[in-house]
Amino acid sequence: MQARCHLHPLSSFSNRRISVKPDGWRKLKPLNSSQIGFTTGAENCKLILTQKEHRLCVIPNTNDGHPSVTLIEEDVNGNHTPSLETDTFLSRWSPPRYVWRGLSTLVMAGQVILRSLKGQIHWKNTLQQLERVGPKSVGVCLLTSAFVGMAFTIQFVREFTRLGLNRSIGGVLALAFSRELSPVITSIVVAGRIGSAFAAELGTMQVSEQTDTLRVLGTDPVDYLVTPRVIATCVALPFLTLMCFTVGMASSALLADGVYGVSINIIMDSAMRALRSWDIINSMIKSQVFGAIISIVSCAWGVTTMGGAKGVGESTTSAVVISLVGIFVADFALSYCFFQSAGDQLKNCM
Repeated sequence: MQARCHLHPLSSFSNRRISVKPDGWRKLKPLNSSQIGFTTGAENCKLILTQKEHRLCVIPNTNDGHPSVTLIEEDVNGNHTPSLETDTFLSRWSPPRYVWRGLSTLVMAGQVILRSLKGQIHWKNTLQQLERVGPKSVGVCLLTSAFVGMAFTIQFVREFTRLGLNRSIGGVLALAFSRELSPVITSIVVAGRIGSAFAAELGTMQVSEQTDTLRVLGTDPVDYLVTPRVIATCVALPFLTLMCFTVGMASSALLADGVYGVSINIIMDSAMRALRSWDIINSMIKSQVFGAIISIVSCAWGVTTMGGAKGVGESTTSAVVISLVGIFVADFALSYCFFQSAGDQLKNCM
């Protein structure tokens, strides 16, 4: 309890006179009675106190020159017995952030698969994300593929022409682009452009509590935000890979013809002899797997963001890095499964 009043320098408390200094502190112990009375001028005031120890604080009042008295209640007999609960290692231990983020990625992947099988898909958001991942990413993907193809052509065409292996150039280009370069390069571009956007958007929504608002409105954030992005990325990436394969082959053939004198007809004929339909199918399967890795990792890192704007930036960077590592690991595993027994396709174009 705290009471404040204005007193003259001389006051009377419970039949005892106490000289109060304007800047001093005094301790008062209540008498047997729980009431303390004091007189201020012509008025009588009474305070009803509990049986506790109190402190009297007197501060000069700048308005009328009289001191201001503050009565502060202190519980000196409070029981501050320490808790008898013992802290164990497991009660104080929390898993590292990368552990529960990895687990959240697996859980989110399972939720997306179940909702897709049940048909719980927000089609409007899916079409919007499909336009964003597909048509709006075509330009940068094709430009990157064209220059990668020309750089790859410079590395080996001169050596092949000196060895007299002009008819093998098209087959090498076709196999390299279909099996590795096109799906990997396209996925890297999409991870940098789309994956970072997914992580930043969902991270901002998480720290600003917009995802909680969706739950309050009865909408599941996985259905409304995550599933459309995953489906759009898995659908758009194979088509982007196919277009990048075409542009990469065309740019390589033009460079080989214009700079090294290898005819485009020879390159195309060699590519048709070496390339099989299974190579294109494998390339599209790789692209779908890479798209799933990019979208799920980016969305999982976004919805587990903490720490405001700084946390959003860290989640975005981490999502892109983890997506790239996942792409390279998955590329090795899929290549080992698909192309381990291959090795005689270049004989057809010799």
